[in-house]
Amino acid sequence: MVVKMKAAILTIGDEIMIGQIVDTNSSWIAAWLDLNGWKVTRKIGVRDEISEIINGINACYEDADLVITTGGLGPTKDDLTKEALCQYYHCGLVWHEDTWTRVKEILKRINREPSDLHKVQCYMPENARVIPNDQGSAPGMLFEHENKILVSVPGVPHEMRHLLSEKIIQFLPKGEAVEHRFVRTAGEGETVIAEMINDIESSLPADIKLAYLPSFSQVTLRLTSYGDGKKDLMDVLQTKIIERLGDLVYSTSLDTSLSKSIGDILRKRNETIGIGESCTGGYLSHLITAVTGSSDYFIGSIVPYAYRMKTSELDVSQEMLWVHGAVSEEVVIAMAEGVRKNLDVTWALATSGIAGPTGGTPQKPVGTIWIACAGPGGTKARLLKLTRDRVSNIEYASIAALVMLRKMLLDPAT
Repeated sequence: MVVKMKAAILTIGDEIMIGQIVDTNSSWIAAWLDLNGWKVTRKIGVRDEISEIINGINACYEDADLVITTGGLGPTKDDLTKEALCQYYHCGLVWHEDTWTRVKEILKRINREPSDLHKVQCYMPENARVIPNDQGSAPGMLFEHENKILVSVPGVPHEMRHLLSEKIIQFLPKGEAVEHRFVRTAGEGETVIAEMINDIESSLPADIKLAYLPSFSQVTLRLTSYGDGKKDLMDVLQTKIIERLGDLVYSTSLDTSLSKSIGDILRKRNETIGIGESCTGGYLSHLITAVTGSSDYFIGSIVPYAYRMKTSELDVSQEMLWVHGAVSEEVVIAMAEGVRKNLDVTWALATSGIAGPTGGTPQKPVGTIWIACAGPGGTKARLLKLTRDRVSNIEYASIAALVMLRKMLLDPAT
């Protein structure tokens, strides 16, 4: 029998609430729950305070049957999750010999003697199902009360993932069937994409949702349906969207990045690429080489930050630099063509600009970035006028350069 299951996530820890660390646990748990067919209705973060933990549990149970908590299971005084759970479930702590045995085994492997703090970790709520942790000292716990389930796991990411995916999953009801289909696009924003598929989206059944996930010249579309018997319809809808969007689509898998899709084209054609990047400082090369097997087509890169490097390595003339400046259409085109010639590659990308937050002028403010692509059919350049912070400007410009390359690969006349 398929159970309609709603779940909530409660992250516990002062370090989360003050921004000292990023809460990656909630993201992983949400994806894991979705994969197993549960609908996440709420994600909450609370401090290491008993009253806040209890209030968080109550808030989660308002619209969820399953609550997963992370954090607060260590032996120190700021780890209060077990005490809060005891108060919530009206029970006491009892000694758990199996946990003590495991703690001693772990300490023995690193030549340490157990302390009183280690013993503290071995007291568990008396009505909890204790789940052994093969990758750490703090076990997981499972509570069942009034047809509700609460699972508590350590905040250490690899321990949390191990317990949920390998141990606790067997104790949870089977979630509702869920189907996802993805369409990944590059080159247009979500508004343009939405207009292109407006009629398809308007005709979707009530139980199928379409989400737009934009990110730096890219938009990922996600079709989602809960319930059995939707696979064929989801395939049909995905195909309709792909046909409508045409060359904007580069993948239907979240595992395929824009860089990988470009690499697949280059490898198939037995073509190569090189890069000359100034303002992006190597980030564009990083995106390409992050793909395994990129050595099949990526020859190398030059990061000519200084004028003299642009001249000596990419044959950009000093006169051009002084007349037009490094941040100019003329120079970025010369850079791309210099890369193509000197690295002897089929395709070349170049970037030059002012990433910020300093260096801008009234004529060329921060965010003024030129990108260029040189190939067998000639060289094209594009001016970007960005208004983001330095890191985001670098990332956006790098993605925009990849988008330009892909367009020229698919249609040199673009």
